[in-house]
Amino acid sequence: MKILVIDGQGGGIGRQVVQAVKAAFPDADITAVGTNSTAAAAMLKAGADRAATGENSVKVCCRTADVIIGPVAIVIADALLGEITPAMAAAVGQSSAPRILIPVNCCGNIVAGVPDLTITRMVASVVEELRKLA
Repeated sequence: MKILVIDGQGGGIGRQVVQAVKAAFPDADITAVGTNSTAAAAMLKAGADRAATGENSVKVCCRTADVIIGPVAIVIADALLGEITPAMAAAVGQSSAPRILIPVNCCGNIVAGVPDLTITRMVASVVEELRKLA
Protein backbone atom coordinates (compact mmCIF):
# COMPACT_ATOMS: atom_id res chain seq x y z
CA MET A 1 0.00 0.00 0.00
CA LYS A 2 1.37 3.40 -1.04
CA ILE A 3 0.66 5.84 1.77
CA LEU A 4 1.15 9.58 1.36
CA VAL A 5 1.51 11.63 4.54
CA ILE A 6 1.27 15.40 4.11
CA ASP A 7 2.07 17.91 6.84
CA GLY A 8 3.36 21.43 7.30
CA GLN A 9 4.77 23.82 9.85
CA GLY A 10 7.06 21.72 12.11
CA GLY A 11 5.84 18.36 10.86
CA GLY A 12 4.93 17.13 14.34
CA ILE A 13 1.63 15.52 13.36
CA GLY A 14 3.17 13.93 10.27
CA ARG A 15 6.07 12.62 12.36
CA GLN A 16 3.69 10.92 14.77
CA VAL A 17 1.59 9.52 11.92
CA VAL A 18 4.64 8.06 10.14
CA GLN A 19 5.88 6.44 13.36
CA ALA A 20 2.48 4.93 14.16
CA VAL A 21 1.82 3.69 10.63
CA LYS A 22 5.29 2.13 10.33
CA ALA A 23 4.78 0.38 13.69
CA ALA A 24 1.40 -1.02 12.64
CA PHE A 25 2.28 -1.67 8.97
CA PRO A 26 6.04 -2.31 8.76
CA ASP A 27 5.86 -3.06 5.02
CA ALA A 28 3.90 0.08 4.15
CA ASP A 29 5.48 2.30 1.52
CA ILE A 30 5.29 5.77 3.05
CA THR A 31 6.00 8.93 1.11
CA ALA A 32 6.11 12.08 3.22
CA VAL A 33 5.52 15.47 1.66
CA GLY A 34 6.09 18.55 3.75
CA THR A 35 4.89 21.98 2.84
CA ASN A 36 8.36 23.02 3.98
CA SER A 37 11.72 21.31 4.50
CA THR A 38 11.36 21.17 8.30
CA ALA A 39 8.14 19.14 8.04
CA ALA A 40 9.60 16.85 5.38
CA ALA A 41 12.75 16.23 7.45
CA ALA A 42 10.73 15.42 10.58
CA MET A 43 8.70 12.79 8.72
CA LEU A 44 11.77 11.31 7.05
CA LYS A 45 13.51 11.04 10.41
CA ALA A 46 10.40 9.29 11.77
CA GLY A 47 10.77 6.51 9.22
CA ALA A 48 9.16 7.58 5.96
CA ASP A 49 10.66 5.76 2.98
CA ARG A 50 11.15 9.01 1.08
CA ALA A 51 10.32 12.67 1.48
CA ALA A 52 9.78 15.69 -0.70
CA THR A 53 8.83 19.29 -0.20
CA GLY A 54 6.45 21.76 -1.77
CA GLU A 55 3.43 22.27 -3.96
CA ASN A 56 4.52 20.27 -6.98
CA SER A 57 5.45 17.29 -4.83
CA VAL A 58 1.96 17.29 -3.29
CA LYS A 59 0.39 17.44 -6.76
CA VAL A 60 2.56 14.63 -8.17
CA CYS A 61 2.34 12.31 -5.16
CA CYS A 62 -1.46 12.63 -4.87
CA ARG A 63 -1.75 11.06 -8.34
CA THR A 64 -0.31 7.69 -7.29
CA ALA A 65 -1.14 7.37 -3.58
CA ASP A 66 -3.40 4.58 -2.37
CA VAL A 67 -4.22 6.53 0.82
CA ILE A 68 -3.56 10.16 1.83
CA ILE A 69 -3.15 11.06 5.50
CA GLY A 70 -2.78 14.47 7.10
CA PRO A 71 -4.42 17.17 9.15
CA VAL A 72 -7.78 18.41 7.81
CA ALA A 73 -5.95 21.58 6.78
CA ILE A 74 -4.49 19.81 3.74
CA VAL A 75 -7.83 20.20 1.97
CA ILE A 76 -8.27 23.88 2.88
CA ALA A 77 -6.60 26.47 0.65
CA ASP A 78 -4.42 28.93 2.58
CA ALA A 79 -4.55 26.82 5.76
CA LEU A 80 -1.55 26.29 8.06
CA LEU A 81 -0.81 30.01 7.97
CA GLY A 82 -0.77 29.97 4.19
CA GLU A 83 1.41 26.88 3.69
CA ILE A 84 -1.39 24.99 1.90
CA THR A 85 -1.76 26.54 -1.51
CA PRO A 86 -5.02 26.31 -3.46
CA ALA A 87 -3.30 23.88 -5.85
CA MET A 88 -2.26 21.62 -2.97
CA ALA A 89 -5.78 21.56 -1.52
CA ALA A 90 -7.22 20.79 -4.96
CA ALA A 91 -4.72 17.99 -5.59
CA VAL A 92 -5.61 16.31 -2.31
CA GLY A 93 -9.33 16.81 -2.82
CA GLN A 94 -9.29 15.59 -6.43
CA SER A 95 -7.18 12.50 -5.76
CA SER A 96 -8.95 9.18 -6.17
CA ALA A 97 -7.22 7.95 -2.99
CA PRO A 98 -9.21 7.77 0.22
CA ARG A 99 -8.20 10.51 2.66
CA ILE A 100 -7.78 10.03 6.39
CA LEU A 101 -7.97 13.56 7.78
CA ILE A 102 -6.98 14.43 11.33
CA PRO A 103 -9.42 17.00 12.79
CA VAL A 104 -7.01 19.54 14.21
CA ASN A 105 -8.68 22.82 15.18
CA CYS A 106 -6.19 25.59 14.45
CA CYS A 107 -5.33 28.49 12.18
CA GLY A 108 -8.91 29.73 11.93
CA ASN A 109 -10.42 26.34 11.03
CA ILE A 110 -12.69 24.61 13.52
CA VAL A 111 -14.27 21.22 12.91
CA ALA A 112 -17.61 21.26 14.75
CA GLY A 113 -18.83 18.19 16.57
CA VAL A 114 -15.39 16.69 17.02
CA PRO A 115 -14.23 16.11 20.58
CA ASP A 116 -10.99 17.77 21.63
CA LEU A 117 -8.71 14.72 21.56
CA THR A 118 -4.97 14.56 22.06
CA ILE A 119 -2.78 14.20 18.99
CA THR A 120 -1.76 10.76 20.29
CA ARG A 121 -5.39 9.58 20.32
CA MET A 122 -6.05 11.06 16.88
CA VAL A 123 -2.99 9.28 15.46
CA ALA A 124 -4.23 6.00 16.98
CA SER A 125 -7.51 6.63 15.17
CA VAL A 126 -5.58 7.10 11.91
CA VAL A 127 -4.11 3.61 12.31
CA GLU A 128 -7.60 2.19 13.06
CA GLU A 129 -8.97 3.75 9.87
CA LEU A 130 -5.99 2.54 7.86
CA ARG A 131 -6.62 -1.03 9.09
CA LYS A 132 -10.15 -0.77 7.70
CA LEU A 133 -8.78 0.25 4.29
CA ALA A 134 -5.99 -2.37 4.20
